[in-house]
Amino acid sequence: MRTILRAGGLAVLLLLACWPVQAPAEAAYDDSAALKGVTEGKGVFLVDIGDPRKLGLYLNLIPGTYRNLADQGAEPDFVLTFIGPSVKFLTKDSDSLRALEHEAALKRVRQGIDKLRALDNVRLEVCNVALEVTGTDADKLLPGLEIVRDGFVSMIGYQEQGYHLVPVY
Repeated sequence: MRTILRAGGLAVLLLLACWPVQAPAEAAYDDSAALKGVTEGKGVFLVDIGDPRKLGLYLNLIPGTYRNLADQGAEPDFVLTFIGPSVKFLTKDSDSLRALEHEAALKRVRQGIDKLRALDNVRLEVCNVALEVTGTDADKLLPGLEIVRDGFVSMIGYQEQGYHLVPVY
């Protein structure tokens, strides 16, 4: 009886080992209903995050959204407008107390900014009002970030040009 059970167990293991491996779950899904007839994906991301860990997470996820859109046949055209406390984490100042306190998170923010800068049709804006309110030195901003006079005005303008609001809080 034990021999039969062992043989049966061995047969099950062999069957499982030979079972076809399924592609990753993400490949099984698409956005065809949402993208029906869409050839361009114009998004304006309003980025207002006061936690550097969360900001780093989102900045590293957005390039995936860009690729997912492109992979499904729509050309991405993104603007990220940073307002509020998020602007404090967009500097190259590594000597400050904030930088020492959030070193790993700020590294992820910089990595996300670098990934976004490397993509075509991505514009990165920083609200001057937010810089002034938070006391953030514009001269210490990471490369590739453009200062705009007022992030809210920028959001209104881009939406009037057909960009769709993507709030990131």
